[in-house]
Amino acid sequence: MKKVTKIDEVTQSKVTLQKIRVAAYCRVSTDSDAQLESLETQKRHYESYIRSHINWTFAGLYYDEGITGTKKDKRPELMRMISDCKARKIDLIVTKSISRFSRNTTDCLELVRKLLDMRIPIYFEKENINTGTMESELLLSILSSTAENESTSISENNKWSIQKRFENGTFKISSPPYGYDWNGQMMTINEKQAAIVREIFSAVLSGKSSTAIAKTLNERGIPAKRGGKWNPNSIRNIVINEKYTGDCLFQKTYTDEEFNRHMNRGEKDQYVVHDHHKAIISHKEAEAAKAIVLQHAKEKGLRTKTGKCQNRYAFTGKIICGECGSSFKRRTHYCTGSRYAAWACTTHIEDKTRCSIKYIRDDRVKLAFVTMMNKLIFAHRRILRPYVAALQDSPVDSTMKRIHELQTQLAENKEKRDNLLRLASQEIIDQVIYNRENNVLMSEYTQYRHEMESLTSNISSSVGMLASANDLLHFTEKIVMLDDFDAELFDRYVDRIIVISREEASFELKCGLSLHERM
Repeated sequence: MKKVTKIDEVTQSKVTLQKIRVAAYCRVSTDSDAQLESLETQKRHYESYIRSHINWTFAGLYYDEGITGTKKDKRPELMRMISDCKARKIDLIVTKSISRFSRNTTDCLELVRKLLDMRIPIYFEKENINTGTMESELLLSILSSTAENESTSISENNKWSIQKRFENGTFKISSPPYGYDWNGQMMTINEKQAAIVREIFSAVLSGKSSTAIAKTLNERGIPAKRGGKWNPNSIRNIVINEKYTGDCLFQKTYTDEEFNRHMNRGEKDQYVVHDHHKAIISHKEAEAAKAIVLQHAKEKGLRTKTGKCQNRYAFTGKIICGECGSSFKRRTHYCTGSRYAAWACTTHIEDKTRCSIKYIRDDRVKLAFVTMMNKLIFAHRRILRPYVAALQDSPVDSTMKRIHELQTQLAENKEKRDNLLRLASQEIIDQVIYNRENNVLMSEYTQYRHEMESLTSNISSSVGMLASANDLLHFTEKIVMLDDFDAELFDRYVDRIIVISREEASFELKCGLSLHERM
């Protein structure tokens, strides 16, 4: 009888491959219906596209609606995606094109580098670029520059269109100020809000401050625009807004080449359209109220439109605590029926246990400055002349020579990288050689650039110090001894004051000198 031996089944080990977590990013530049429909199409495409890859798993879709691609910090979903990348929730990002990802070259390269540092590549479908396999940023830089130029061209076309509507008075204000509504064609008066506007103007003309008016409106539970709280700045902005008289001033702001918005202070043409819509306030009342508000702002050292305090005092922001590093704040002290100005450490004000330096008197700081300046006037030959001579003898020439050498080396480095890319594109050299040589050249480029930036910064600082020292020397040579404190003179020569104790301070001058003085 034949002997049969059973051979047990060999169970193959099952290897589970870890899937790549892939997220998609898409964006539309306006919030029109057509564009939002395009966004829905992109969303469906990426969900299907990612799920179609067997080794991919869908890690989410991030999309920004109606937001420009020129500034990364204006896109909340993009920033949320970066945060999720930091949290290791994503392994790969796919997007339609570079122009959808960013139209600002600097932002694009910065984001790519940041993600690569986290070992997260980006795949651009249109350009067929995977940053995970790229050793050089040159191609990406060129393509993103093209996208940025496209954005600039679109922006210029839009600006031209808006400019023409400014000129012929057909520009539509789709976001009207408080007191008005938009009916799709023009501004119409919102009677409930208009009553508050008239009340504000009346209160200003009666002598009430912006702070008091805002406080009253908040106490009565009257919401400001968009349901927020009233503040002095919002009251001032209403009073100085010409739209309440029925007029419109177009192009109050403008956007520069870097897509940053600025107040138009004469850089661009402005256009006034009279009787553009129904008025809430007469021109006479508006001009009188505006004059009062501007006068109050001038007295308080406020900039209109921002409400930020200007430096009303010479020492504002310039007195620093030598113990804790905080700035000093001006206060009024009262003593036996009299009062005097003083400067107190903000840390000591908040918590006395964290800083022991209490305050210094304003008049004593001024006297210390006058004393210091008089010493320089008296001894300028022994102090300032040798100091200026030493600054002039600094090795500026050798630094400039090195900067010139670095500029030449950077130009040669770029030429080598361009030649290397040409050889690689023509398949004269293989990818391995290209990657190795390009990495060496990029390392040299970074080293040259950092050294040149450092030298340039040092030269700028030295030149500024020399100019300030020469200015101070010429001043002390011609002036007589000072009798009183001069705020303009202080601002001209002093960078800041370091308070060592309540009896001693160090005046750090813009020329680089630090002079101690008793108070």
